[in-house]
Amino acid sequence: MAGSEKAVVVSGVKKSFGSVQALRDVSFEVARGEVLGLLGPNGAGKTTTVNILSTLTKLDEGFALVAGHDVSRNPAGVRRSIMLTGQYAALDDMLTARENLIMFGRLQGLRKSEAKSRAKELLDQFDLSDAGDRTVGTFSGGMRRRIDIACGLVVRPEVVFLDEPTTGLDPRSRQAIWELVTDFKDAGIATLLTTQYLEEADLLSDRIVVIDKGTVIADGTADQLKERTGGTYCEIVPRNVEDIPSMVRVLGPLLPEKNRAALSEASDRLAMPAPDGPNTLMEVLSLLQVANIDLVDIALRRPSLDEVFLALTSDSGHSLEPRVEAGARQ
Repeated sequence: MAGSEKAVVVSGVKKSFGSVQALRDVSFEVARGEVLGLLGPNGAGKTTTVNILSTLTKLDEGFALVAGHDVSRNPAGVRRSIMLTGQYAALDDMLTARENLIMFGRLQGLRKSEAKSRAKELLDQFDLSDAGDRTVGTFSGGMRRRIDIACGLVVRPEVVFLDEPTTGLDPRSRQAIWELVTDFKDAGIATLLTTQYLEEADLLSDRIVVIDKGTVIADGTADQLKERTGGTYCEIVPRNVEDIPSMVRVLGPLLPEKNRAALSEASDRLAMPAPDGPNTLMEVLSLLQVANIDLVDIALRRPSLDEVFLALTSDSGHSLEPRVEAGARQ
């Protein structure tokens, strides 16, 4: 990539299907060795973005570079540089795992001996050696996904596109895919990951781009996005629910007005911003101890990525109100 640190560059990309605008001026970058989580609700434009970057769909406006190759002007160069794994394994069920790997190697220009050697390496790497001579049609979902990804790695890519790679997999198979993503990162391979499991994006991604209605509405690390939706808050549960009004009085200016307004007769706890983290918690604890208010629990919490996602993609203009409301125990 001529020394460039950017494995993927997307700038002002637009795409329409008839009267439907799938992408509206999408821009982002992915560095070499970076794992980028691409999140968004169904129909947001995630798969269209992946299809454009992997040359399966042509963009209407803007430009995109993958491994230094323009997706419009040099699609062949892009294809030689990437691995694309979709939600469903693109394998020949009538061939064995080994035969699939050899076929992919030959299609990518390897000599027969090289393709056989690479197939053996990948079967070992993906813990499929014992099943290497079974037809893929007999494989479980997790085994199919592993051999599908292995086929994409016959020739080492510079950029990997994983489109919901763990959908429908059991926990052990999901863990194997997670470890593979870590291996990509260690090898300096850029990875663009779409997933419906937000905890997966939180765990694996160095950075997250959120797309909604064909537009990038957020770009940052998981921690940065959580800060945008309120950051750390303190959750306080009194032993006696009747002490909540007293807690509101005691905490005074530490408790914003909107938190007071959120209280209802069903509330059995209080949540409030904790901008200073542990220091805020200690201050709250000290004030309540002086007031002789007995607690069942007090703890610092952070918004989950699920809460971030819901806040960012809400229908109310992508409101980013902090998650600091009082609530009732579920």
